[in-house]
Amino acid sequence: MPAPSDIVRDHWPEYLMEAVGLGLFMISAAIVTALLEYPHSPLYSLLPDPVIRRVLIGIAMGLTAIGIIYSPWGKRSGAHLNPAVTMTFFRLGKIQGLDALFYVLAQFVGGVIGLLVAAMAIGMAIEHPTVNYVVTIPGLEGAGVAFAAEACISFGLMLVVLIVSNHTKLNVWTGVFAGALVAIYIAFEAPLSGMSMNPARSFASALPANLWTDLWVYLTAPLLGMLLAAECYVRFPGARRVHCAKLHHSNDQRCIFFCGYHGVN
Repeated sequence: MPAPSDIVRDHWPEYLMEAVGLGLFMISAAIVTALLEYPHSPLYSLLPDPVIRRVLIGIAMGLTAIGIIYSPWGKRSGAHLNPAVTMTFFRLGKIQGLDALFYVLAQFVGGVIGLLVAAMAIGMAIEHPTVNYVVTIPGLEGAGVAFAAEACISFGLMLVVLIVSNHTKLNVWTGVFAGALVAIYIAFEAPLSGMSMNPARSFASALPANLWTDLWVYLTAPLLGMLLAAECYVRFPGARRVHCAKLHHSNDQRCIFFCGYHGVN
């Protein structure tokens, strides 16, 4: 068993890739939201219907997720981009504890840095109440509904990822399924909770906005939903075993996980 220092020395590129991946996602989220929701943006006046704007934001963020997952770095790190995803794969025995720890730290740091970069790029628009650092807060129905909604969408995403990624003929499409769900959730679920599914993503917005309203919802519900999806998947009769912690494994990038593909760990 390699020493912890050797593991970190060998796997730090994957940690960096996870940080950059979520950072890019946050940059995209801030810029797209500002373009469509900032009142002084030309697109805002061209698209007065908030539902249409939300659908367009969903499509943009779904495509962003797909692009990151299928990028060379996403293929190598596995493109978790989310502490809840990483901890679920840790529960499933697909990632060792030290790697899980540094993945989670990288995701939190990368998300914050990405949002700060976006703030420098778009200026005061990010502080406007309609953008507000793309914070995730409960909708009018309150924190309880937001918690249930976040748990449900997180359950759905992880269950789909596990089913598709462990299906021989479908696993190459895992990123597309995940991106499509991101788009659908933003379009239809966002009014309930802001659509996070990601503790690091919500923390990255809350920190510069100094807005911590019901942050506990976003730190707990995604993890609980994904862990429940994992339990359902492994206990379902006839379910395939979990092969790897990568969302896209059919590539020539190295794999640092406890990987069941090709009989290689």
